Amino acid sequence: MRKFLVVLDDSRECLNAMRFAAMRAANTGGGVSILAVIPPDEFQHWIGVGEVMREEARERIHAHYEVFAKWMRDRQKVDPELVIREGEPVPEILAQVKDDPEIGVLVLGASSASKGPGPLVTQLTRNAGTLPVPITIVPGDLSKERLEAIT
Repeated sequence: MRKFLVVLDDSRECLNAMRFAAMRAANTGGGVSILAVIPPDEFQHWIGVGEVMREEARERIHAHYEVFAKWMRDRQKVDPELVIREGEPVPEILAQVKDDPEIGVLVLGASSASKGPGPLVTQLTRNAGTLPVPITIVPGDLSKERLEAIT
């Protein structure tokens, strides 16, 4: 089964990327893999403090994931999987694409802010020609109705 890989983060544009991935998966018989990356700089503390912070980050990710997963299950009949990795976001995204041969499309949300589309979109599109899967970039300000129309 072809999966759409979408990155879970705290950005506003993440919502449209999630919606797009779920709608495309539902319309094409695919699946959704949601990747959350915990940056290493969050745990540069004493060992005990770092472990507590790591666990708190995982709990926040699971809570955030459940909101999207419930919507995907209820509205799109898609049961997403959650993958949590630790490290720098771009290398971890690329590693996940490499590690899971079912991933067929990387879905990213682009910010509509004047300062640019966001760091993930900027960094990953620089290397788009050498990636093993296509990237779909979803504008962060598309309406839900427009997303439904194009998926």
